[in-house]
Amino acid sequence: MNSLGFNKQTSETRVVVAMSGGVDSSVVASMLHEQGYDVIGITLQLYDHGAAIEKKGACCAGQDIYDAKRVAEERGFPHYVLDYEDNFRQSVIDDFADSYLRGETPIPCVRCNQTVKFRDLMKMAHDLGGDCLATGHYIQRVMNEETGQSELHRAIDPLKDQSYFLFATTQEQLDFLRFPLGGWTKDKTRAEADRLGLITANKPDSQDICFVPNGDYASVVTKIRPEALNKGDIVMDDGRVVGHHEGIVHYTVGQRKGIGIGGGVVTNNEPLYVIGLNAELNQVIVGTKNKLARNVIIINDTNWLSDYEGPIKIKLRSVSQPYAAMLTHDGDQSTITLDVPQYGISPGQAAVCYLDNRVIGGGWIIKTDLQTTELKQAC
Repeated sequence: MNSLGFNKQTSETRVVVAMSGGVDSSVVASMLHEQGYDVIGITLQLYDHGAAIEKKGACCAGQDIYDAKRVAEERGFPHYVLDYEDNFRQSVIDDFADSYLRGETPIPCVRCNQTVKFRDLMKMAHDLGGDCLATGHYIQRVMNEETGQSELHRAIDPLKDQSYFLFATTQEQLDFLRFPLGGWTKDKTRAEADRLGLITANKPDSQDICFVPNGDYASVVTKIRPEALNKGDIVMDDGRVVGHHEGIVHYTVGQRKGIGIGGGVVTNNEPLYVIGLNAELNQVIVGTKNKLARNVIIINDTNWLSDYEGPIKIKLRSVSQPYAAMLTHDGDQSTITLDVPQYGISPGQAAVCYLDNRVIGGGWIIKTDLQTTELKQAC
């Protein structure tokens, strides 16, 4: 059995590698080629030509495509660029804008992995006769020797772990995927890139949403959906109108700064936070910090790699610590009850569930609540 888990010679194992033009996927493709695998690199051209997006290039566009192609040429394996602009716009960008109009806080990177990168790219990998699809994600695919089933586990490096963004990976996809960097640190990856002499060795990591220039998501949304600028009221949780807004797209649950309300609204002049967005009434709802606490989370559009119910750990943001909770299922929806309430949980975000380091699945938050019985102090 070779290093990728196939009972065949490495030279007879075709590995399609998703190449974004960054150092991680460049190392994966180059390393596997060096080991003797039949490597084919694929880069998805995702940039948008329309006036809605000023930034001419998303991830896998412009310089990134050039860098991926250069790596393939220098290492000596074939590389193809596929135009997936329409798929990307429909599955990711339009969904991103519509989510804000619904008063949600979307995570387009998860949608991109869920649709364009894994669904569409995996189909292409099969069409090319690939035995597997390899990516540069920092996450581990672990074979359970007792069940014979592949499992999704957090990366060894907690600072680079990308499991939160990959919770929607299905079992069928996981069986076909390989993540060679899941057991590595970023330092090791860059050292390997230096050893291989890759032009991407010192290329900085991407920090922003690829199609959002300078982090200005509101500008992107309003270009795609001009109605996002509809003016409305800012109201207290008791119904009082305390201000006016220029569009709910400028607000997210948990926001404190830039709300645009002066002092004297509440006793003791406590700071106000956005505690909810009512898209139907075009209202921004504000209140004091204690009104943000939630310990019940309802999710739908779920994906489960296990039918488990019971105590779990849950991540509500990619960089947050895992919180203790209880998981139950009810048809197409699932309920997550936190041991300790947390602040600023917004519809549209993902809730990802873990058993130790194993990802068992998750879903999209559609509703939150606060159960006050024996309520513990919120962190």
